Amino acid sequence: MNRLRAILPILLVLVMTLVTACGGNVAQEPPTYTPEKITEIQQVLKPVKQVRERMPELKEYIDEKDWNDVDSFIHGPLGGIRQSLGYVNRTLLEDDQPPAKETAERLFKDLERIDSAADAEVYADAVRYYNRAVEDLDQYLDLIPTEPTDSETSA
Repeated sequence: MNRLRAILPILLVLVMTLVTACGGNVAQEPPTYTPEKITEIQQVLKPVKQVRERMPELKEYIDEKDWNDVDSFIHGPLGGIRQSLGYVNRTLLEDDQPPAKETAERLFKDLERIDSAADAEVYADAVRYYNRAVEDLDQYLDLIPTEPTDSETSA
C-alpha cells in the first residue's frame, strides 16, 4: 500500500507531462470577413447608405436657412442612424469595432451640433458641423469591408 502511494504521484506527473507535451497550442487563423459575413454587413449597412445619399437634402435646408426642415430632417430620416450604426458595428470583427464606434460617435456629436445650430439659427455653425458630419459618415463607410481581400479569398 505504501509502495502504491509512492508510485502514484510519479505516475500522475508522467501522465500530466505527456498530456501537456502532446496537447500543444493549435495555431488559429485570425478571424476574417467571409463572403457571407460581408453580405450580412452590406444588408445592415443599407439604411446608412440611404442616409448618406440623402445628406445633400440637409445641406439644402441649411443653405436655405429653413431651420424647421433641418430639425425635421435630423429627427426624421437621420433619427435612426444611431441604431443603424449600432447594428453595423456589432456585425464587424472585434478588432474593427473600436474605430467604427469612435467614428460613429463623432458623427452623432456633429448631428447634435447641427441640431443645436438650427435651434439657435446659426448658419455658420450648421454648415461647419454638416461638413464634419458628411466627412465622418464617409470615413465610417470607408471602414466597412465591401468584399474579401485577396488573402481571405485564397484561404
